[in-house]
Amino acid sequence: MSDSPFRHESTQRDQAPQFVLPLVARIERSAPPARTDALETAARAVLVMLGDERSLGDGEWAEAVRDWQVGRIRKVVRRARGAEWRRAEALPGMTVTGKSAEVRVFPPVPLDGWPRDLARLQVSGTDLDDPEPPTPADRGAPVLWLSPEVEMSAGKAMAQAGHGAQLAWWELSAGERAVWHDAGFPLAVRTADPADWAALTASGLPVVRDAGFTEIAPGSCTVVADHPALRR
Repeated sequence: MSDSPFRHESTQRDQAPQFVLPLVARIERSAPPARTDALETAARAVLVMLGDERSLGDGEWAEAVRDWQVGRIRKVVRRARGAEWRRAEALPGMTVTGKSAEVRVFPPVPLDGWPRDLARLQVSGTDLDDPEPPTPADRGAPVLWLSPEVEMSAGKAMAQAGHGAQLAWWELSAGERAVWHDAGFPLAVRTADPADWAALTASGLPVVRDAGFTEIAPGSCTVVADHPALRR
């Protein structure tokens, strides 16, 4: 995922050792998940990792999570089915389920230090559809608004939704995080109305600006994280 036709501008975050958060989506040929459910499940998986006691304090994953967040918060979504999925489930991590989707999230690993059973999984080709149009989002709950101007594969959009959820998490107080955690991290992922996008990106809410490593140009605004607690 490091090759890109776009030029990436280096920052101080690039000088730190780089880690990546691996996410694996279960995509069986006979029963692929709905696209929106996969995006929402991936976003919740990132939050589950951030809020897990093993990622905090002196937990067994805490050092890896801290090192990952010092650099760029890279996330790579791979896909698995059948025996591939069973091997992924055997590795340390957590599986988060949606209505039709299953996403397993793993502790961050060095860019060149993927476990073999994850490194062999495919990255590209994760294309999913929604059998029916998603219902309107509940504005009383967190909404991750996708850009209506940027086309992304399902895998890329899952990673971007995860970025948006993480930016919202960072902006919340400890009490607000606890409330979200205890509620099971409810959220929706929806594509913004083109007429609303400019206002959303200028609203002061957290905005994901892609680094440009894959698929899209660096600096592209891909997600606005609209959490009720962050609406000022």
